[in-house]
Amino acid sequence: MTDIQSEERGKKQKARTKNKEVEIFTLFPSFHLSISPSGAGTGAPPLQSPSNPQIIAGVDEVGRGALFGPVVAAACILPDEVIDELASCGVRDSKQLSATARSRLALKIRAVAVDCQIGVASVREIDRLNILQASLLAMKRAILKLKVTPDLCLVDGNQRIPNLAIAQETMIKGDARSIQIAAASIVAKVWRDELIVRLAVKYPEYDLTNNKGYGTAKHKLALERCGASVLHRVSFSPCRK
Repeated sequence: MTDIQSEERGKKQKARTKNKEVEIFTLFPSFHLSISPSGAGTGAPPLQSPSNPQIIAGVDEVGRGALFGPVVAAACILPDEVIDELASCGVRDSKQLSATARSRLALKIRAVAVDCQIGVASVREIDRLNILQASLLAMKRAILKLKVTPDLCLVDGNQRIPNLAIAQETMIKGDARSIQIAAASIVAKVWRDELIVRLAVKYPEYDLTNNKGYGTAKHKLALERCGASVLHRVSFSPCRK
C-alpha cells in the first residue's frame, strides 16, 4: 500500500468515526444544556460551560395502558462519561428490547447511574385521578426520591408534571431521543414487570406472567369469567363488571 493510499484510508476511517459520533449524539444527546430564563425548553439552547454542567434527569413511565397493577415511573441521572457507552450497549426505548436485554441493561444502568429512583401510582389512584394524572404523579414521585436534585428533568411525552419545583422539558418520543429517558424507561419497565410476575402467583387466573397486566385476549376472557381483582383498574372498561 502506498503512502497516498494509506493517507486516504486514514481519512475515510476518521470520517466514519465522526459520522458515528454525530449519529449517537443526535439519537442520544447528553442534554448538558442551558435552558431559557423561564425554565422552559426552547429547542436547542447553547452548551453549558464544561466547568458547570447541568444535572439532567430523564423521566419515563410504564404500564399506562395496562388493565392490572400500578403505573410505574423512573427518574435517572447519568454521568456524562457513560452516555456513549450506554448507547453502544443498546440502551434505547424499552419497547424495542427483549426482556432479557432489558434486564441486562437495567442492571448496567443502575450500576453506573449517579442516581436512579422508582415512583409508583397505585390502582386506586389511577381510578380516582385518571391514568394521565396518575402517570404524572408517579413521575413526580420518582423525581422527588432522587438523592441528587437535578437542574432539569427531561420528561417523556407532551405533558408537564404539575407542581414540580424543578425545571422540566417535555420530549415527544423522548425515549428515542434522549438516553437519559431511554434508561429510565428500561429501569421502570423491568421493575414493573418483576412486580407483576410476583403478583401473578396470587392471581394465576389472569395469565399475568405472560401479559404483564395488559389486555390480551386471554386476560380479557379471564375478566369475563372471574371478574376483576382488587388490583384491576375498574375505571378501564374491560375491568368493569
